[in-house]
Amino acid sequence: MAPPWSWSQAAGDNAAGRGGAPSSPLPRPLRLRAPPAGTPPRAYQRLWDSSHLILEELLDQESLLGEAVPDGERHSFQYRLSSLYLYYLGLLRRFDTLYDQMVQPQKRRLLRQLLDSVACRVLELKDDLVRANLCETHCLDQVLQDLKLTPADLEVPIPKYFELEQSSILKDREHMLEELLSRLKPEISEGSFPILSRTEAIIILQKAERARQGRLRATFMREIRKEEERDRKIREEGRFKFSQDEAAITIQKVWKGYLQRKRTQQDRRTEMEFIGMLPSASPAEPVGAVSQASLGADVRRLRQTEKEEEFQLAVVKAHDHLRELEGPDVKEKMMEQIRQWFIECHALTGRFPDYPDESLGGSSLIFADKTPEQVRMELEVQVQENKKKEQEKNKEKEKEGKEKKKKGEKTKKGEADAMLRALPSKSIPVINAGHKEYTNLWKNRFDSLFPSQSFDSETLKVEQRKDVEQEIRIQVDDLMRQELKNLRLAVDREETRPMKPPKKKAGKKPGKKKKEKDLTPDRPMDSLFEELVVLGLLKKSETVPLKDYVGDCLYLGSALNLANKLPMPSLADIRQNVALYAILRLGSPDIHSMAPLIRSILLVGPSGMGKKMLVKAVCTETGANLFDLSPENLQGKYPGKTGVQMLVHVVFKVARYLQPSVIWIGNAEKTFYKRVPKDEEEMDPKRIKKDLTKALRLLSPGDRVMLIGTTDRPQVAEMKGLCHTYERILLLLRPDYASRYVLWKHMIEAQGAKGTQHLDISALAKVSDGYTAGCILQAIQAVLTERRLLQLSRRPLLTSEFLGPLAKLDPVYREEEESLKARLDWYFKTPLGKKMKLLKDQDAAEEAKAKEKKRK
Repeated sequence: MAPPWSWSQAAGDNAAGRGGAPSSPLPRPLRLRAPPAGTPPRAYQRLWDSSHLILEELLDQESLLGEAVPDGERHSFQYRLSSLYLYYLGLLRRFDTLYDQMVQPQKRRLLRQLLDSVACRVLELKDDLVRANLCETHCLDQVLQDLKLTPADLEVPIPKYFELEQSSILKDREHMLEELLSRLKPEISEGSFPILSRTEAIIILQKAERARQGRLRATFMREIRKEEERDRKIREEGRFKFSQDEAAITIQKVWKGYLQRKRTQQDRRTEMEFIGMLPSASPAEPVGAVSQASLGADVRRLRQTEKEEEFQLAVVKAHDHLRELEGPDVKEKMMEQIRQWFIECHALTGRFPDYPDESLGGSSLIFADKTPEQVRMELEVQVQENKKKEQEKNKEKEKEGKEKKKKGEKTKKGEADAMLRALPSKSIPVINAGHKEYTNLWKNRFDSLFPSQSFDSETLKVEQRKDVEQEIRIQVDDLMRQELKNLRLAVDREETRPMKPPKKKAGKKPGKKKKEKDLTPDRPMDSLFEELVVLGLLKKSETVPLKDYVGDCLYLGSALNLANKLPMPSLADIRQNVALYAILRLGSPDIHSMAPLIRSILLVGPSGMGKKMLVKAVCTETGANLFDLSPENLQGKYPGKTGVQMLVHVVFKVARYLQPSVIWIGNAEKTFYKRVPKDEEEMDPKRIKKDLTKALRLLSPGDRVMLIGTTDRPQVAEMKGLCHTYERILLLLRPDYASRYVLWKHMIEAQGAKGTQHLDISALAKVSDGYTAGCILQAIQAVLTERRLLQLSRRPLLTSEFLGPLAKLDPVYREEEESLKARLDWYFKTPLGKKMKLLKDQDAAEEAKAKEKKRK
């Protein structure tokens, strides 16, 4: 059977010709567009069906990804990982829309499971890409071209339920913060503003008003003098006198020339709009359609809450009904099965068995309707397996002793290290389970069975029957344990023998984590929260959506790699990495528990690149609390060694309690100074260094707490401590041409102005090479004042207006940029930089050998 979507043969030939992977039977993920308002549920069901067709194809390809690949096939391995990454991103986008707009409550539970597991798979593939590519940013332009996708398909979708499901909790937290901050406002405002008397205030106002009137009078007098000068020149030179016909001809020439220029200008604008070189005057979508679509989505969310309440009531009723109706029969059946098991085991072994412990599942282990022969076979198999394990252990020890003596052990290890392989996935079993549940329950069920999107009563009874059996099983286990004691006393005259704990599997002992001592056991959480707010360590974050971090992707990354040039990460790559490393992990506890654990990230880049903006965007998208542990903010707070321990302990304790939480450290290099400057010795910026690393180690996959550091001088820090604390280091270098073009256009429109043909944004993007996004914003704000915005109808914007304010700002000079680029020493001291340098040295050695062979 042919797949629902397949690659074109030309795309596969192109990929193979460029040294990439050959064409694959995987489906091409279509970019999801939200259905219009009033879309019937059948459309979402069809979208769900098509998504599972793609998912089925992907699950078939997952087994091939686990096979080991030699290091020589690194590019093809990266190509396969990149294609799977794009497929799962498309599925994540689809499942997000389905979960947001589906009404049927049982389907939404399955969709939530699939959405979280697919998001976890995206994060796992991202980690595999980093290990294979030895870089945090990846050039996927060639894969996009082969799959006939657009750069918009690279965007990481942030699930909508992150914000919708935490809205009530966020409102309560904001209310608490506002109350605490309102108590502090009078004390702050009294000392910050000088108090003026009434007469002094009137004098200041009079001076300002007289100065304004003087400026207006000066402009009027300047215009009057210009008019007088013009009239004087006309009188001195004299006027040329036209006849009536000559005057009419002159007027006609001027008027016809004006009309023709206007027509030509209009035709040129329509042509430029048609080919996409100028923004269209009319919006692509009418405002009414957009508002109607958003209204339809809100209506469906309201219906979701109504159906969810109905479903919860039905769950309680079905549970009580099954417990009363079927509970006694189930209880008797379980007890008969367990008694039969007692008798069969006594007949086979001559003694009654040990009752399974509750931690192992209790009597659920013996509810498989086994015959006495099967029980005997299982007991024999267990004895044989134990003997085999002991023999295998002895053989392994002998092999290890022999292998140590062999000379070729190092080469074998080197070959094993050179093999590339994807790490085992935690999310694939969950995705498989969700896909099987869909095929068994919902694949062939049409929406005609659920006309009002209500729940399925039969499926609900099956689920609740399992829960009722589980509850009854716990009660039966308690009764049957007592009955087993009585049987032993009556038949074997044997008292209860202690239960042997299950043997632990042999292997490496995992490192035991030290439990953190609670330094504040008697203090309630409210008092700790209030203390951090009063000291300014817990702050209210500004609302900044991640989409406001504007930037375009890198379109020539593959070409630069072929030319042995290191491509700089684009602003779109930075935005995607922040969404993957921080937002997806902090937004959902299920994703955080399954995804690879990342406790901290470091944002490195010059000032003006939006590092603080990204920290605020993480807090906005996930609803996280913002803790500020910057060295400047810690000065004079919690003095002494015990004070530092208490500071870190209280911050991490409150962060765990109010998770998700973001702990931000600005100027992160100061915490790991090689040498503390003399003017900063009083600040003592390195005081939290040891306690911070200890607290980070105690974070487990269930703790949605992340440390985010920002710095523009990583070279002055001790790299060993910096890399030990921050697990991921993201570079934010100056924007490229594509990102600068998008920045100029977006920021000018955000200030309330519109692009015209007099404004050449492409020229501004070229001129602003070397400037950061912050410099571009400052130049735009300096030009587009309130007065200038009011004059736009009479005097359109010109390109030259932005050149003066831009020239007054300092760009990122080449020396500063070179010190931040990955090709210098400080980055090659990081774990990822060391691997990158080793791979480059190997490639250079291979190229040198190849050149020598050609010369010979």
